[in-house]
Amino acid sequence: MKKILTEEAVGRPLCHDMTAIVAGKKTVRIKRNHVVTEEDIPVLLEMGKKHIFIWEDSGEIHEEDAAKELAGVIGKDLAPKGEISEGKIELCAGFDGVFCVNSRALLEINSVEDYSVACLPNYARVARGDSVAGVRIIPLTTKIENARAAVAAAKKNFPVFSVKPFLKLKAGIIITGGEIFNGRVQDKFEPVLRGKIESFGGEVLGAVICDDDVSMIKSAIHSFLARGALIIFLTGGMSVDPDDVTPTAIAESGAEVVFKGLPMQPGNMLNLAYLNSAALIGVPGASLHSPATSLDVFLPRLFAGMKIEKRDAAAMGEGGYCVRCEKCVYPICYFGGFIGGIR
Repeated sequence: MKKILTEEAVGRPLCHDMTAIVAGKKTVRIKRNHVVTEEDIPVLLEMGKKHIFIWEDSGEIHEEDAAKELAGVIGKDLAPKGEISEGKIELCAGFDGVFCVNSRALLEINSVEDYSVACLPNYARVARGDSVAGVRIIPLTTKIENARAAVAAAKKNFPVFSVKPFLKLKAGIIITGGEIFNGRVQDKFEPVLRGKIESFGGEVLGAVICDDDVSMIKSAIHSFLARGALIIFLTGGMSVDPDDVTPTAIAESGAEVVFKGLPMQPGNMLNLAYLNSAALIGVPGASLHSPATSLDVFLPRLFAGMKIEKRDAAAMGEGGYCVRCEKCVYPICYFGGFIGGIR
């Protein structure tokens, strides 16, 4: 770029947007690449622009061009949201699902001089059209070698950003507990779980009530599997009391147990196992009355068909403690690691 007096700029194209505060809001008054006319000179001077910059080939690339190049190769199933503004491109989700981030690749890109890429945290639940990331260059221009390095890092790790769509999974609900089975207590879990399942577009195959009997619970599990269930919720009996048999039934069903409990509050007692292709979820009791628990953190991934591993549960200690705000704003909070961080 070359700096020249504004009065000498007639006939020269601007190499960046000219912004000003209009009615208390920052506004682009003259766009980049506009060829300056005599009529523009007093406007520019009024904006305090005694000098302007014109483009010269000097081994640099404009912020907008650099941002566009990176945005074009950084993600999958994303789309630009509106036009580029002040060198920043917003990317939005192409459909409902789970936003996934290659955290190491993002760190590599943001370690390139002049680059700034910000996004939602890994595994955030998103809806179609939601803004998920912003790509921009800090200065007005950056060196071409910087742009090449950032683009190369994105291509090497493609996709750095992606969205995994929710699957229309068939789901079964198994309510356990002698007090419910014998009619002494009314079940309240079924409507809660139905609401969660349907919010992901899942199909509820039905709900059955079982006594505190391992054989009965195992039979219910296999009955739902035979009907094509790919996710089965089991409520009741998840604590450490001797008569809590639901975790035993899950283990004896032939399933591979991933974890029995995890470092999250509320929702310490979440259980997860896989039987063939189906996920068996031991629902923590806290899910009945808490607006957000460990169950809500993992459900988006499960409905997106993502396999949960033991290390995923172990990693939840940091950010896994809910302070129970007077008005719950989950997931716009840190619970479940939703303030970012590399996992």
